[in-house]
Amino acid sequence: MSEKTAGYLDMELLRFTTAGSVDDGKSTLIGRLLYDSKAIFEDQMEAIEISSKKRGDEEVDLALLTDGLRAEREQGITIDVAYRYFATPKRKFIIADTPGHIQYTRNMVTGASTANAALILVDARNGVIEQTLRHSYIANLLQIPHLIVCINKMDLVDYSQETYDKIKADYQKNIVDKLNIKDVCFIPISAKLGDNVVDASTKMDWYSGTPLLDLLENIKIVDDRNHGDSRLPVQYVIRPQSDEFHDYRGYAGRVASGVFHPGDKVRVLPSGIETTIEAIDSFTGEQEVAFTPQSVTLRLSDNIDISRGDMIVDANNVPNVGQEFEAMLCWMNERAMMPRGKYTIKHTTNETRCMIRDVKFKVNVDTLDEVADDKLVGLNDIACVSFKAAKPLFFDSYKKNRLTGSFILIDEGTNETVAAGMIL
Repeated sequence: MSEKTAGYLDMELLRFTTAGSVDDGKSTLIGRLLYDSKAIFEDQMEAIEISSKKRGDEEVDLALLTDGLRAEREQGITIDVAYRYFATPKRKFIIADTPGHIQYTRNMVTGASTANAALILVDARNGVIEQTLRHSYIANLLQIPHLIVCINKMDLVDYSQETYDKIKADYQKNIVDKLNIKDVCFIPISAKLGDNVVDASTKMDWYSGTPLLDLLENIKIVDDRNHGDSRLPVQYVIRPQSDEFHDYRGYAGRVASGVFHPGDKVRVLPSGIETTIEAIDSFTGEQEVAFTPQSVTLRLSDNIDISRGDMIVDANNVPNVGQEFEAMLCWMNERAMMPRGKYTIKHTTNETRCMIRDVKFKVNVDTLDEVADDKLVGLNDIACVSFKAAKPLFFDSYKKNRLTGSFILIDEGTNETVAAGMIL
């Protein structure tokens, strides 16, 4: 492996998602970010120049870089989640360009579920609207640690500081304080013209902050991970059955949270048996520490019956173990949720059947009101639901741990993923 390749692979990765109302300029912003950071190939640029001319646009439409579906280009909107990859000398990035329409809420949840940061776009002419509240609520529900509010189209309000200050105060009062959002930044930008996207704007000298790319390069994401609760869901038991590794038995998986060292006392769930870590192996050899999000193999000092779906945890810090729990659910299927319906639940590496016990309330995502008397959960609805699983699950609250607190529901008849859940 060359030094250059190794350096790229070792760079820190930031995943971020974009959200905003229709025509707030999400796809244009991403196109501008890719264009100004020199992350577009010449043939890509030529292709969107030709497409722009065919559409009769006066200038190159950078939104075409992410709006790849024919229906998206014809309507000038985003429908599917588009992922784009780029890197700067400081960091690697994965962008999820998610749709703003209410009927594509499930697509936004999918794109935002693994994000470290969310870019919420607000049209400077319209200010904070209902869709802004909905997108901010979903970002907060998914526990995205960093919110960046991009007040876009500043060129259409003559780069007015007064407009920017008004929108900022409005967002702070109606959204940040309501949802108790901890980390939020505001940037006035013009995605179309490039102001404050990669380079600082010369037309907004009243803004003293950094451009968007600089902010994305320097957001601290190491502290966002849960380093306190050691959890390793077992994916696979490694038994090579070879002369060289005749007695080797290792338990492979991805560290969901926390830190493991050789010599640590651990407990295996569901059996509850305690043992110690003998060694930690990875594809590079033995290592002295394993932490999230590494994929490793743990060797234990005792031979214990462990299989896929079990969890190895800190002996003195055990997750909740139970069959009954409540969760916020985003319904993703055209067929509505069946009252007391039975579904397959996939949680970490565990899979079992579960039953819907009750719908506590639905959330009106435009007003954030809890609707208790409406029990019908349909496509794109968000609701608080209680479950009973066929066997015990090992879980933390989603607020505490995004990996051990999340799950998906699968329809047993069609094998379709019908919902994503966040345990309370």
